[in-house]
Amino acid sequence: MIRIMKAGRVTAAVLAAGAVTALAGAPAQAAAAPSANTGWTADLSTVDGDDVNVTGAGGTLTLADAAWHRTAVVFAGSEGSLVTAGHKLGSPANRVSAELTAETPKGTSIDVDVRGRTSGDSWTEWTPAGTTLKSSVSEVQVRIGLHSTTDGVRPAVKSVAFRADSAPQANAVTAGTELTYKVYGTREGLTGRTTANGHVITSRDHFVALPSGKSLSPKGTGNYSVRVCRTDGSKCEYAPVWDVGPWNEQDDYWNPASVRTKFKDLPQGQPEAYAAYYNGYNGGKSGLNTKVGNPAGIDLADGVFWDGLGMSDNGNVNVTYLWTGSGPAGNISTAGDPMNVRASASTSAAVKGIAANYARVNIECYVEGDTVTGKLGTSNIWDRIGPDHYVSDTYVQTGSDAPVAPHC
Repeated sequence: MIRIMKAGRVTAAVLAAGAVTALAGAPAQAAAAPSANTGWTADLSTVDGDDVNVTGAGGTLTLADAAWHRTAVVFAGSEGSLVTAGHKLGSPANRVSAELTAETPKGTSIDVDVRGRTSGDSWTEWTPAGTTLKSSVSEVQVRIGLHSTTDGVRPAVKSVAFRADSAPQANAVTAGTELTYKVYGTREGLTGRTTANGHVITSRDHFVALPSGKSLSPKGTGNYSVRVCRTDGSKCEYAPVWDVGPWNEQDDYWNPASVRTKFKDLPQGQPEAYAAYYNGYNGGKSGLNTKVGNPAGIDLADGVFWDGLGMSDNGNVNVTYLWTGSGPAGNISTAGDPMNVRASASTSAAVKGIAANYARVNIECYVEGDTVTGKLGTSNIWDRIGPDHYVSDTYVQTGSDAPVAPHC
C-alpha cells in the first residue's frame, strides 16, 4: 500500500501499479476542528443517468468499456466519470478532501473534483479535491474521473472517503457581473457521438463545449451555461456546457491566474489555443500535445452554430460565462426545443435569439407583458435575461411561483 499527500488531483499514473491509498488534497495548514458530520463515504455502486462509461458492480468503480472514448479525445484508451448525489454538510465548509483506495495499473489515473451549491441550483465550479471552493457551502457534490491511456486497461476505485473543513480563501474569486470575452468559435458537429457528460449528440443540437471540466454540466442539467452572440449582437443563444474542448481539457481561460488551472502566464480571457496558434505558445501545441489548427476557445453544436447564431463558417463570437455572475437565476424549461428570446415582453416582439432547454439564465429583473401559457403555467410575467432579452417566466424554472428578481 502506498500513501501519498497530494494537493489537488489524485493522479494514479504517477504511482506504482497496484493497490494504492491516496489522500487527495490533504490540508496543508491547520483548519477548523471537524464537527461530527464532516466525514462520509461515496456510494460507488449506484450508477445513473449523469454518469459516463463507468460501472459500480460489486461496489468497485471502474470503466464499463475500457476501449471507449468520447468525441473530443482522439487517442487509445478510455475514460469515464461518476457524479455522486449531493451531500449536505453538518456545518458550512469551503474544502473537501478525499481519501481513495484504488487499483491503478500503469497508464491509468484517477481524479476527484468537488463543487458546492451556493443557492437554488447554482454551484461553484468543479474544483480539485482539497482546494478551496470560492465560498463556504452547505451541500457538495463529487465527480470521480477514471482515465486509461491503453485500450483494455482499467483503474478501479474500491472506496472513497471524504472530509469537509474550512481553510483561508487564498484563491477566492469574487462573484459579480458575469464575465464576457470574444473568442474564436468552431462548429462541433459529430452527430451520434457522445459528449464528456454522456449526452449523445443529435442533429442540430443545442449545447457548447469549453476546454475545461470545471464548467461541465452533468447530463440533463444546465448548471454551467453561456450566452454566445455574434460580435455585432444581432443573434445570440443561451446554451448549456455539455462537452469539454476544443484543443484543451484544463484551460479555464475565463478565470484569473490565481485560480486558472494551467497556462497562468496568459492573459485572463485568452484561450491557450489562441496563444499557440498566433504566438507559438507551447511550441504551437495544445495542453494535450497536439498541433493547434485554429485559435478556438469554444465549440458550438450545430443548432447553436446554424440556428442560434446563423453562422456559415467558424469565426469570432462573444461569450458570456453566465455562472461567473451572481444574483437570481433559473433554468429554461421547454418540451425540448429551444425557445425564442424577444426584444420586449411580447410574443410579437422581434426575436433576438434563442434559449436552449436546460440553459441556466441570469434574471436581471422582470416586467409585465403578454399573458403566456407555458410549460410551468400561465402568467404575464416576463424575465429580462440579458440586454433587451426577454423570455416568459412560464418557461423559466426558478423554484418559486413569485418573481425572484426586482421589477425592471
